[in-house]
Amino acid sequence: MTKTIVIRIIVGMVVAIFMVSAWVHDGKPDWSMLKIFSTAVFVCTIMFNVWDFWLWRLPWIQRIPGVGIPRSLRGTWKGTLTSFWIDPETGSSPPSKTVYLVVQQTASLVTVKLMTDESKSASALAEVSEADGSLVLAYMYLNKPDLRVEHRSRIHHGSTVLDVSGNPARRLKGHYWTDRDSKGELDFVERNKKHLADDFTEAAELFGGIA
Repeated sequence: MTKTIVIRIIVGMVVAIFMVSAWVHDGKPDWSMLKIFSTAVFVCTIMFNVWDFWLWRLPWIQRIPGVGIPRSLRGTWKGTLTSFWIDPETGSSPPSKTVYLVVQQTASLVTVKLMTDESKSASALAEVSEADGSLVLAYMYLNKPDLRVEHRSRIHHGSTVLDVSGNPARRLKGHYWTDRDSKGELDFVERNKKHLADDFTEAAELFGGIA
């Protein structure tokens, strides 16, 4: 259900309640309330969008108890991926690599994209929530490798849980699991709040060049 439909339903219910109240009180419904329905929907939509896309993530609003959830994680993050997968040929895990996490977020929706030098993951479901007194970013994703590495890295699904540190957020750290029976650790400590990178190269350039 889109937010526009939700706003229309809420405004319609409020108008209906006032009409019924007037009917009970005066013995007849106040049909004039219907005249303000479209205006009320328009004003509420504007107010909701201002809050959803911008106002909620202002630093002073984020610090208000109960308002700063979800906390703003929006931006491009630079970090490290450490795989715990053991190569049967060498008996060791691959070296850690630089990765970039792009978080696109409003007050009501969050999407996540993880980019490495070999693949890109996009979230199917994502949420910023509080668990056991800590704030976490959790998401499920589909990973699509580049054509050049498909012979050794197939498309797969996975899930990630990252603990959020700081307000404003300064670090994201946690683990990931995949349906290939692999897992690993992710740690992001650098953030560009202003730009949402589209690919690995663009993300690297935001932090000073190709890693």
